[in-house]
Amino acid sequence: MASGLARKYEINADMGEGFGRWKMGPDEELMPYIDAANIACGYHAGDPSIMLKTVRLCKKHGVKAGAHPGLQDMFGFGRRKIEIDPKDMYAMVLYQVGALKAILNSEGVELSHIKPHGELFFYMQRDETIMRAVLEACATFGDNIPVYASQNATQEAMCRELGIPFQGEVYVDIDYSPEGKLIPVAQSKVATPESCYERALSASLKDEGKDNSGGIFSFGFEGKPFSICVHSDHPTVLQNVTGVRNAVDEANKQRFPNVSK
Repeated sequence: MASGLARKYEINADMGEGFGRWKMGPDEELMPYIDAANIACGYHAGDPSIMLKTVRLCKKHGVKAGAHPGLQDMFGFGRRKIEIDPKDMYAMVLYQVGALKAILNSEGVELSHIKPHGELFFYMQRDETIMRAVLEACATFGDNIPVYASQNATQEAMCRELGIPFQGEVYVDIDYSPEGKLIPVAQSKVATPESCYERALSASLKDEGKDNSGGIFSFGFEGKPFSICVHSDHPTVLQNVTGVRNAVDEANKQRFPNVSK
């Protein structure tokens, strides 16, 4: 089993998404509540000093440190559509993850996982040549480094083909369509701490989610552990993550009572 895969239900959050003196999320306050950090690598957010600071925070709190590569669009926070040649996309992912890997090495911390950010994730779902370019770049960092993504059969199959562990995710602070697909942040309703708790518990104990029309769908995890994402740039993130932490701990006691962190 790849070291970065979830052994029980866990929480991941996007971290280090500031630039210079500008700060996005309350990273220091969030760290005690999460299990895995997705660290911005300088394209949609982040800079060398913030990356180093975030890695040190992960080390201090025993949080898994993963790379969060995105599109080269800091002004749009990596959430705008941009057309990119697959060859360039491959190089961009190598560049971003490689930069974080160097910082991790300097601190004696392992690269735990890779999770594409924002519009890059949706770009991968729209265009399989981009998906392949991103995943081929991820594969160069070793066959024990999982890629995190919302459940989707195409990406899971391509990961398997390339020898990459696939880590399924659930999102509790943005919406899903009736087809069970993620809806971008800008098009989602504002989540409340109560809804985040309920969504996390339902996903963990029932393998179910509720779409933006009120319908119920199955995530398809079939008892396998997964990671729950909490967005650090949401205004109520600290309240959200507190509820999700309670739900995850409650579910782990029932489903994975003998599994340590």
